[in-house]
Amino acid sequence: MDELDGRLIAALRHDARAPLSELASRLGVSRATVRSRLARLQADGDLLGFSVMLRSDQIRDPVRGLMMIAIEGRGTERIIRQLRALPEVRHVWSTNGRWDVIVEIGTTTLEAFDQQLSRIRLFDGVTASETSLLLSTRKAS
Repeated sequence: MDELDGRLIAALRHDARAPLSELASRLGVSRATVRSRLARLQADGDLLGFSVMLRSDQIRDPVRGLMMIAIEGRGTERIIRQLRALPEVRHVWSTNGRWDVIVEIGTTTLEAFDQQLSRIRLFDGVTASETSLLLSTRKAS
């Protein structure tokens, strides 16, 4: 991925529905270049898809937070499978450093959020966790 690909992705993050001609104009390249770059990014698996975020998505999850999880031994893949099976888990990221996995959780109430934290902490192999509530969105991609 080069600098032009990075600029193209940034433009798509700003407006994923922008027409090819508008993207080409913004980037100073031809429509054919934008089309071929998008096709290559998708074929290479760098661009997995496009998404839409609705106001109702945030209303659905008025309580959201990030849970950082430390995992003992080689249980990471098993725990990730367990996390992905929970309907309240919105995203699961593997990381390096102190925490092995970061999970975004969304619920309708603080009580439901606390129940999910307790449930995850009981997973065999979870050795430690730290959770932060998400208060407001300052920039969405």
